[in-house]
Amino acid sequence: QVQLVESGGGLVQAGGSLRLSCAASGRTFSRYAMGWFRQAPGKEREFVAAINWSGDSTYYADSVKGRFTISRDNAKNTVYLQMNSLKPEDTAVYYCAADGIAWRHTVVALHEYDYWGQGTQVTVSS
Repeated sequence: QVQLVESGGGLVQAGGSLRLSCAASGRTFSRYAMGWFRQAPGKEREFVAAINWSGDSTYYADSVKGRFTISRDNAKNTVYLQMNSLKPEDTAVYYCAADGIAWRHTVVALHEYDYWGQGTQVTVSS
């Protein structure tokens, strides 16, 4: 059974930074693309960033491009989301997701992901 556990959320002032982590277990982590999504109150879950299985290809939503960086450490079975220059509109619950098919490129669509973490709250105050 695949398990994803996010950490690193919290309260930060606008302009600040946070680093989210997602620890994976239950299968060979390095074979699968990973992604980050977020969901604000009253809104649908939306794509934030994705990384392919090897870590050499990434993709970002326009709203976070240039501010957020996704990375992975396959030796530690962990994917990260470095968030800089945070804005109040970045406030949301952030979810880590894992692809169900091995060796794929970056995966953007929510329905393509088979496994999800429980989420971690990020609150950006103005």
